[in-house]
Amino acid sequence: MIKLSLPGNGVDPFLVLCLGAHADDIEIGCGGTLLYLKGALPRLKFHWVVLSAPGPRRREAEQAAELFTAGRDKEVFLRNYRDGFFPYDGGEVKEFVEEMKARINPDLIFAPSRGDAHQDHRLLAEVTWNTFRNHLILEYEIPKYDGDMGRPNVFVPLETELYQKKVGYVIDAFQSQHVKPWFNESTFLSLMRLRGVECNAPSGHAEAFHCRKLVL
Repeated sequence: MIKLSLPGNGVDPFLVLCLGAHADDIEIGCGGTLLYLKGALPRLKFHWVVLSAPGPRRREAEQAAELFTAGRDKEVFLRNYRDGFFPYDGGEVKEFVEEMKARINPDLIFAPSRGDAHQDHRLLAEVTWNTFRNHLILEYEIPKYDGDMGRPNVFVPLETELYQKKVGYVIDAFQSQHVKPWFNESTFLSLMRLRGVECNAPSGHAEAFHCRKLVL
C-alpha cells in the first residue's frame, strides 16, 4: 500500500472545497476524512457548498457543517436547486460552480463520483471536473438503492474515535432522513468497514475515494 501525505507548511491555510448536491452528501461521503484533516493540518479552511438544501434541510445542513468544521475557519454556501432535477438546471449549476472558482483556489476538492447513479450527484461531478481542471479532486461515494459502489483507489484510514464521531454527527444532524430504511448507523459503518479491509486500516475502518488524476 503506497502512502502519500498531504502538504501543509503551517503558514498558509490549506483550502478544502466540499461540494455536495444535497444536505448530507458531504457528511456521508467524506465526513470522517474531514475530521481527520482537522487534526492533521495546523491551518485549514473549509468552503462548504450544498446545492439543494431547502426548508428544514437548510437547518440540518447548517448544523452538520458546524459539527464537522467546528474550530476551523469556514464559509458555507447553501442553495435551493430542486432535488432530482439538476440535469434540467445544469446551466445554473455550472454558473454557480464557476462563481466558486472565481472566489477560491482550493488545495483539495471533495465532490461526488462521476460514476454515481444519482443524476444530481453525477451532474455536480461532471461540472466540478470541467470547471476545476487543474486541481486535486477526490470523488466520494454514497451508498444507495441503485447499487453503484465502485472500486475506489484512494483510502483514508480512520481511527475509531473519528469514524464513530462521523456516524454520530450524521445521525444527529439529519433527523428528517431517519424515515429512510437505509439511513442508519449500520449502513455507514458497514461501508467504512469494507473500505477498511481493502486498505488494511489499523482500526478496520476507512473512507475511500476515486482519484482520476494526481500529479506528484
